[in-house]
Amino acid sequence: MSWFIWALLSAFFAGLTAVLAKVGVAHVNSNLATAIRTVVILIFAWAVALFTNTVSIATIGARTWTFLVLSGIATGLSWLCYFRALQLGEASRVAPVDKLSVVIAIALAAIFLHEKLTWHHWCGGLLIFSGALVLAYA
Repeated sequence: MSWFIWALLSAFFAGLTAVLAKVGVAHVNSNLATAIRTVVILIFAWAVALFTNTVSIATIGARTWTFLVLSGIATGLSWLCYFRALQLGEASRVAPVDKLSVVIAIALAAIFLHEKLTWHHWCGGLLIFSGALVLAYA
């Protein structure tokens, strides 16, 4: 499958996550809800990795470890904030604002990865930004 199909599946599951998480945080502290979700993801991710991995974990370099750990910390912080936002707001408003991460990723990729920004990036980023604002404050 191409990257686009995987990205569509990611979007579908992320959308499903918002609805399921909104119901899940209704009667529990958002930090505890995040911890429960994280344990489930941890077990699921290790199961998938163990059944599909062809590389020994011992061969992973320090630079890779560093960036994966930093990415994990960023993910954890994102989830904590996301669950708290879902607890306080409507999923149909929280999820679009959360997707401003796309605009942030485009900007950070240009700054740190030196990815070239085309008019497609500018136009799409502006539409995502505008759509998130419209949905958040409508």
